[in-house]
Amino acid sequence: MKKIITAAVVAGMIVSLGGISTIAADTTPERGTISVSTTANAEISPDTVDISISVKTKDSKSLQKASNENKLISDNVYNALKDFINSQNGDYLKTADYNARPVYTYTSNNKKILDKYEVSNNIIVHTKNIEQAGAMIDKAISLGATDVNDLRFSVSNYEKQCNELLEIASKKAKTRADITVKASGSYITGVKNLSISCSENTPSRVQYRLMTNKMAMANGASFEADAAPSTPIQSGVIKIFANLNAVYFIK
Repeated sequence: MKKIITAAVVAGMIVSLGGISTIAADTTPERGTISVSTTANAEISPDTVDISISVKTKDSKSLQKASNENKLISDNVYNALKDFINSQNGDYLKTADYNARPVYTYTSNNKKILDKYEVSNNIIVHTKNIEQAGAMIDKAISLGATDVNDLRFSVSNYEKQCNELLEIASKKAKTRADITVKASGSYITGVKNLSISCSENTPSRVQYRLMTNKMAMANGASFEADAAPSTPIQSGVIKIFANLNAVYFIK
């Protein structure tokens, strides 16, 4: 009887220490894992272009004159570009940035002197009419636009393409994991973790630098946009990548 009591006391001491994690027994069956990384990609012809066109004007004495000249040129550019786009297809024009400011220079003794007034209006053209990208640029230049800051091609159904590629990558990952674990006499019992991402490799950004009308005339060039073929703009292809990292439970 004395031995039984002693054993009960010892058991009670162990229970009282149950809060310590090293003492509590883990009844969850041990499971191994296998990690697999796969990718899927596709080359897609872009169907949308965004063109950033700037109109910059300046006047040495009057901000109002620079602003009025800018408004006149910008209105002409807007009205001309409207003929190239179709709002029912999601095309649009918008002002991305407008800035009017005095520009100063500094003398050798650091005295600030007014140099000129400068006004800039940045117009964004978003359109699926990518075949006319060159014609739009040429038209804007002929009407007084001074810079093409950016030209980017994109795919309008990017999300759909991404989802389809992720499905392909997921199937590839499961197939590879199945083949590997079966060869070792095991089998997959579930998914522990999935990590996915999509990215795109777009064509190099087009740098389209141009002369102002005055510079062109000084060099004997002509800005008659309708008299010559449009500037060739090649859209190339966009490569979309889907990446998947999967961890599966195995037994």
